[in-house]
Amino acid sequence: MTASTDHAVPTADLFKDAFRAHPAGIAVITAQGPEGPVGLTASSVSSVSAEPPVLAFSVSTASQSAAVLVQAGTLVVHLLGADQLGLAQLFSTRGADRFGPATDWRTLPTGEPLLADAPWALRCRILHRLPVGGSMILAADVLGIEQAADDGGSAPLVYHNRSYHRLGDQSLLD
Repeated sequence: MTASTDHAVPTADLFKDAFRAHPAGIAVITAQGPEGPVGLTASSVSSVSAEPPVLAFSVSTASQSAAVLVQAGTLVVHLLGADQLGLAQLFSTRGADRFGPATDWRTLPTGEPLLADAPWALRCRILHRLPVGGSMILAADVLGIEQAADDGGSAPLVYHNRSYHRLGDQSLLD
């Protein structure tokens, strides 16, 4: 970052532009609602604490699926790899049949929907709900973690500048 005495006024458009330039991992978050399973794609999931394991994410309060997630006591955060691009797109499409025959999923004994293709699935209990602007920030205690048997260290799926990307093994430190 270069030093400057000029500071732009933080507008919504400028804020969005800044975060379009900042890549984020992709997750699908699912829960069981009164009308059946719900889920959505999120790029806001982050680790908060390792001991105890806690994560946080935000959802738009305008989304019907998010409204169910916010009210759920428990949910599952599925961390996606690049091989799950189709899941990310499906769960981000308004009106899509997210839990239809094309989706490999099952209900956990505890009632939450689990996506079989996700490399990592973290079953969580919501600890805190914080309304901020048009969003709700949720902090969740991780109750259990499942790793796909065939994960094999798949490349992560990230969202950057309004599109999905696969990260490769090349490091700038190599």
